[in-house]
Amino acid sequence: MAEKLIGQVTHYFDKLGVAVLKLKGTIKVGDTLRFEGGEINFEQTMDSMQIDRKPVNKAKKGDDVGMKVNEKVRPGYRVFLVK
Repeated sequence: MAEKLIGQVTHYFDKLGVAVLKLKGTIKVGDTLRFEGGEINFEQTMDSMQIDRKPVNKAKKGDDVGMKVNEKVRPGYRVFLVK
């Protein structure tokens, strides 16, 4: 399975379980992402994402997107698009 570095976690909202990602490429709802950092390494399908608190189906390089994550992540964790 090929993977592509797609972004990095810039913020994590603990109470909401939401991560903010700074993108280096394009992603869309339904994509599978893998989070890696520290001892964390997990995959999840992106069910939804938001830009400026508005739901979007697609985001591009340079966007900051918020998405609910299944595990706690930290700023600096790398995010890969699993193909």
